[in-house]
Amino acid sequence: MKNSSSAEQAQGPAQWSLQSLLTVVFLGLTAGVQMSDYGLQAISLSAIQKTFAISDAAVGALQGLAGVLVGSALAIPLARFADRFSRKRVLLCLVLASTAMMVLSALAPNFPLFFLGRSAAGITEFAMVPLVYSMIPDLAPERHRVFANLGFAALVSTGASAGFYYAGDIQAAAMAWIPGALDPWRKAFLLLSAAGLPLLVAGLFTADPPRHAVQGEIANGGTGADSLQQFLRQHWRPIALFVGVAGSLMIAVQGLNQLMALALERRFNATPAHIGKVLGALVLVATLGCLPVVGWLDRWLGKRLQAAVRPLLMGICALLAVPAILMLYSTASLEQAFVVVGVFLFVTCTANALVPTMLQDLAPPPLRARCFALWSFVVSVFSALGPLLAGFVSTWLVHGRMLSAIAITAVPTLLISAYCAWRLFLHTRSATQSAALAPAAPAV
Repeated sequence: MKNSSSAEQAQGPAQWSLQSLLTVVFLGLTAGVQMSDYGLQAISLSAIQKTFAISDAAVGALQGLAGVLVGSALAIPLARFADRFSRKRVLLCLVLASTAMMVLSALAPNFPLFFLGRSAAGITEFAMVPLVYSMIPDLAPERHRVFANLGFAALVSTGASAGFYYAGDIQAAAMAWIPGALDPWRKAFLLLSAAGLPLLVAGLFTADPPRHAVQGEIANGGTGADSLQQFLRQHWRPIALFVGVAGSLMIAVQGLNQLMALALERRFNATPAHIGKVLGALVLVATLGCLPVVGWLDRWLGKRLQAAVRPLLMGICALLAVPAILMLYSTASLEQAFVVVGVFLFVTCTANALVPTMLQDLAPPPLRARCFALWSFVVSVFSALGPLLAGFVSTWLVHGRMLSAIAITAVPTLLISAYCAWRLFLHTRSATQSAALAPAAPAV
């Protein structure tokens, strides 16, 4: 009985507690505020470009590299702290640091300082998200873990869409409430940074749960690895294929996400506020609407394909995104462009929705935050390439036609993602079949 009780405790909580549920909500709201920051920046790109007199290539570097340099570099050492010490304390420090860097970005007198501030603000995204996905298996019962992951993703997506949708309203409110002669986009950043204080206060009442194993790891016998290098050596093949799938996909996704507002404003002479409203709604519908679809497909197809269903779904969605992105070449109106963007967002969000669950099943508890930090770093490098490449293509090859630059950048990477997904599907299916045919260990 004692061993049985210990095993149940090792697998995590048997049911939700109110504090655990509220902690997951808090984590989603905190990440959502950070993502709204990026939405506000994307809608304000034309104003930022005019303020600092920078080229499209510099805009691409800002949207790509600025979110990666500092945040992703600090993510892995911070995740090491989170794997060993209080995750709650690390979380609160990240919220404080991100708020301070948002203020620095708003007040930066030149582009290098603004670039540095935006880079440092990436700490929240690249260090907090690994922390969150490390905590969720220890907060949620095993049968609700996918629900908790998707619920967190829904809150983050809501924040991301709010940054787009309310960008104009945030700027109008900031102009009315904040005195002085600052640019409207600067005042908007200052107003959004004010959300950091209530988040810090609310964070004091969140849970700091003990670490447990998850069902997928228990079923696979666990790795028992205490070294990240040892873990990577043991699982290098599926990890490399996964990086190819997710990384290539993110080049296409972030090339569109980060530069689409500027591209539509330039192509159709639309106002940033109008573009922000529509893009915000599209982001919200796509990211939330794909979640029940993903859950149903994973459950239905998983009965036959088990874990192999996830790379298969990612590959199919990558292929479906190719014709959508190609339509950007021929869009004749702003409305047509919005339809194309909506289709693209829906299929790519579907591809990415179950990635956190896959990593939680693979990573052992002592390394979980570091594994997610490493994943965030690798994917963030690919994400930076999307707007960076599209910006350079726009400047040097297509002479400012940003929609064409986005399409040229995205199509090859989507095809690479689909190929890697197919290889990962074959590998996962083969490993699953081998495990099913293996003789069971004799009972002792």
